[in-house]
Amino acid sequence: MIQNKMRSYPSSLWFPSSGLGTPCSGISSFPSAILVFLMLLFSTAAFAGDKIGIDLEWRPITGLGPAPPAETPQAGTGASRTTAPEPGSPGKTWTDPVTGMAFVWVPGGCYQIGCGSWTDNCDGDEKPVHEVCLDGFWMGKYEVTQGQWEKVMGDNPSNFKKGSGYPVEQVSWNDCQKFIDRLNGKSGGRQKFGLPTEAQWEYACRSGGEPEKYAGDGDVDRVAWYSSNSGSTTHEVGTKAPNGLGIYDMSGNVYEWCEDWYGNYSSGSQKNPTGPAGGSIRLSRGGSWSDVSRYVRCGNRFDALPDFRYGGLGFRLMRTN
Repeated sequence: MIQNKMRSYPSSLWFPSSGLGTPCSGISSFPSAILVFLMLLFSTAAFAGDKIGIDLEWRPITGLGPAPPAETPQAGTGASRTTAPEPGSPGKTWTDPVTGMAFVWVPGGCYQIGCGSWTDNCDGDEKPVHEVCLDGFWMGKYEVTQGQWEKVMGDNPSNFKKGSGYPVEQVSWNDCQKFIDRLNGKSGGRQKFGLPTEAQWEYACRSGGEPEKYAGDGDVDRVAWYSSNSGSTTHEVGTKAPNGLGIYDMSGNVYEWCEDWYGNYSSGSQKNPTGPAGGSIRLSRGGSWSDVSRYVRCGNRFDALPDFRYGGLGFRLMRTN
């Protein structure tokens, strides 16, 4: 978090410029000097610290002169603590200085994960519906793009090489881990990124756990690129309507890898679940440009081997610290 630090100020700010000026100006008589001394001695607002006569550190009286300047990171370093995002209101954004990726604050809460009354055409692995409670987190506003991948990895594995603003695809879960490791290295440990858990992903998709069939709306054509409107290809990120948190393309365009191993749902309430402890199959969510509307629902689960690649399979990052 940003820390407030005491600063040194010119002595002209110690008193109003229209009044006493500096401690040594405007004093024309000995009684006046006594008056100034008494004012300084008994005014707790005139100095910072709790000692009289030793280690005093002067600061301006509240309301006098300009407010202290806000701390800003040094250009080109990205090292200042002011670069660290802080939790805020829903939809507050933060931008990674290395890649330019935008992240949206998702406030914590509890919700019902799985195939509930708000959706239909569910598969068996979307049940039982159960409660999940999550701490707040930063979720990528968009799917990772080809331009961002190239900036970190130096190549472009995508099948649809249509431009830097299109989602990177044809990447495996293992490929994503290599990207994350390299990105975290470029950040020097100041920021750390990873794939979202399945529970985090669905919570963010449903605008913070709202009873939504698709990401933010019941109108699939408004929010998703899928088989009926995609023209059999990916599309530039952020060109459909966002969900209630201002996050784009969580339904359709490309599937998005999650961190978890694939497994059956729990029947009981969970706090910050991370999925099975081990396994052989990973998870992705959201559906793609090639899927019918059933598979771009928020609750749909797609399991695949960690080395599986496909032209409709990409990913989205979250910030882990």
